[in-house]
Formats: sequence, structure tokens, C-alpha cells
Amino acid sequence: MSIPPHGFWQTLDGTGPFPEDRFVDRYPAALPDGRRLWLPIRVLPGDGDAAVASLILTQASFEVQDVLADVLAERLRDLRAEVIVGVPTLGLALAAAVAKRLGHPRFVALGTSRKFWYDDALSVPVSSITSPGAGKRLFLDPRMLPLLDGRRVVVIDDVVSTGTTLSAVRSLLSLAGCAPVAAGFAMAQGVSWTAKAGDLPVRHAISSPRLRRNVDGSWTSE
Repeated sequence: MSIPPHGFWQTLDGTGPFPEDRFVDRYPAALPDGRRLWLPIRVLPGDGDAAVASLILTQASFEVQDVLADVLAERLRDLRAEVIVGVPTLGLALAAAVAKRLGHPRFVALGTSRKFWYDDALSVPVSSITSPGAGKRLFLDPRMLPLLDGRRVVVIDDVVSTGTTLSAVRSLLSLAGCAPVAAGFAMAQGVSWTAKAGDLPVRHAISSPRLRRNVDGSWTSE
């Protein structure tokens, strides 16, 4: 089966059988019902021997976005979240979708674009595995502070990989006197993020491993 570059993240595959330990150019991430979402393998900067399976949620079909939001919302339901906080940029649409499914009238969107009424004291530096450059900051709109006060807050983003962005979000919320009760993601990528998550409960719809290149050019889980 060949998937063109623009064809990833568009459909769910239930036909199988699916490879379990050796991959060429894509990885089949499993959903709870057994269907798979094919993710393109992206080689990481460096020696070319490390890679990840990529999910760009804003490029996914509405069908795929809806299924991932459905799964994540169900996995978060028992936490009784009172406020959903969405992480820009790719996590905002997911946060809105999850908040709706949990019966919330709105969610709190963090931002990376400074508005003139923002307070720099409610901002932190942030980077990620796909956007590692320095100079980017994460902001909390001061007008949103009353929504967080004393509430059970769950953070939503698209992918957790290294945990760096999650740490930045927790630091930002702590400036507002808020400690989230959990975090939710469309995908958990590898396991290195667990060190920074610590004892914070983390739920996700799908998962994918970090990958290491074999001598024949294929990829296996680290």
C-alpha cells in the first residue's frame, strides 16, 4: 500500500495484518477498536539513525480528528475536569473538541502571540521537538485567571514527546496559582516525556515509539 505525502492522517485502516516490529516509511498507531492510523516516519536531525512517527493534527481529516477527540474525551471523563486548557498551536482544535465532548461551554486557550493587554509575568519560554528554535514564549491571557481559580484543570495538546512543552505549560499555570490535575494528548510519542510529567496523570488516544534505523534501512522501536 502506497500513501502519498498528502494522504497521511486521512483515513483509519481496519484491514490488517499490521507490522509489529519493523517499519519502512510509516507506523500503524492503534486505536482502542483495533483500527490503525498510518503515521509517516520522520528522520530526526542528527546522524540520521533516529526517527519518530509524525502526527500533524491540523492536517488530518475531520473523521480522524473526531475519532481521536472521542477517544481522548472518554479517557479523561473520570477526571471530572472543570476547565480544559488548550496548548497552541496544534492542540487548540483538539482542546475545543474535547471540551465540547465533556459538556463544557468553552475552554481556555494559551497563546504564543503577545497581545498588548498581556502581562509578561504570565509567560514562559517554550520549545518542542518539531519547533526547537529559541525565542518563542507561551502566554496566558490575564482575563482568563478567574476561570482557573480553584478549578480542576486538564491540559490538552496534540502530541507529547520530550515533555518540554508540558513542563512549560505547568510552569505557566503555576504563575496563575493553578496546578493541572491531568494532561491529555492525541498521541504519546516515545516514553522520554514521562520523566518530566512526573506524577501528573497523562492520557492519550494513540501512541507511537521512538524509532532506530536498521542496517537494511528499515526502522524498529527503540
